[in-house]
Amino acid sequence: MPIEPHGGVLVNRILEGAALESARAKAATLPSIEVSDFTAFDIDCIAKGIFSPLTGFMTEAETRSVMDHMLLRDGVAWTIPILLPVSQQEADALTVGSEVAIKDDRGDFVAILHLSEKFGVDKKEIAEKVYRTTDDKHPGVAVLYSQGPIFLAGEIDVLQAREVDHQEYNLTPVQTRQTFKEKAWKRIVAFQTRNPIHRAHEYLTKCALEMCDGLLIHPLMGTTKSDDIPGDVRMQCYEVLMENYYPKNHVMLTIMPVNMRYAGPREAVMHALIRQNYGCTHFIVGRDHAGVGNYYGTYDAHYIFDELQPGSLKINLLFFDHSFYSNKTKSMASTKTCPGTSADHVFLSGTMVREMLQRGERPPEEFTRPEVADVLIAWARSEGK
Repeated sequence: MPIEPHGGVLVNRILEGAALESARAKAATLPSIEVSDFTAFDIDCIAKGIFSPLTGFMTEAETRSVMDHMLLRDGVAWTIPILLPVSQQEADALTVGSEVAIKDDRGDFVAILHLSEKFGVDKKEIAEKVYRTTDDKHPGVAVLYSQGPIFLAGEIDVLQAREVDHQEYNLTPVQTRQTFKEKAWKRIVAFQTRNPIHRAHEYLTKCALEMCDGLLIHPLMGTTKSDDIPGDVRMQCYEVLMENYYPKNHVMLTIMPVNMRYAGPREAVMHALIRQNYGCTHFIVGRDHAGVGNYYGTYDAHYIFDELQPGSLKINLLFFDHSFYSNKTKSMASTKTCPGTSADHVFLSGTMVREMLQRGERPPEEFTRPEVADVLIAWARSEGK
């Protein structure tokens, strides 16, 4: 049997047919708000069931339950508030109980909000409980602080899905589930990434694939911080890696149009339940998952799953230690499997590779495949880095 969606139901809030035509005509007559690309991606995630079981933006009670207990009000596990921020002036112009048209950052009407509540929550309280810091240098906290002070709650009806670069890879949860069925994959492991896949990542995915039928390489392609490697460059890296180093009948590449919040442990849980919605049965949680800087401990994203009630997630979790190339064994390894000392280990992070590229240095083969290095070097040179 396929794995059930988080909360039991795969949500679809995208209107079709006569309902869509009626809603489009109505949207032009309603009071409206314009949202950022960040919020537009959240709308798309609600629409397609990526955020199942959410059907709209959270109320104050829901927000506080998530912040304080990592639960929705009905007891379903959830770790990050999904909020619709507006300015005080915008909020004052809207009436609870009414409908509100939403325009995205591209100027298109994308949804109608059934406004059930207007509320405020102290941004520092959200930051402390969700991100474990109030520091505005944290990219997720910086986005939170930049948003309006009032949040609008309510279910949404969505007029159109959001198209992104590499749209041909932008499969919905319904589509990935159907594809897994066609491939006859029963055990599917998902790999989360916002960077090019280096040798350590390749090692983790292939270890996981040994126990599964298929691997879903599932890069995050919502908003990211400005110094992350651009999505089109990352896609080239994934494509050349798959072409040369993965078995084609056991691997699949699609994108996940979700914002990167850099919330560390709480975001690791979100990434797991989202992959459950996509139909994956297993999920890799590695070192400092969804982390940034030094805000989280190396394995905090492993430990947080122990705080959830047993059975909160149906997806199986695969926890991996820090992996590296071992000069002693002449192979990829981890702290669990390598007999050598740290002096024998080749450790490089995505940040270190970006710094090497900025200096015009080629990442070593112990860290990245040469085909991936070629893509990264071409990009760095084209950008004058």
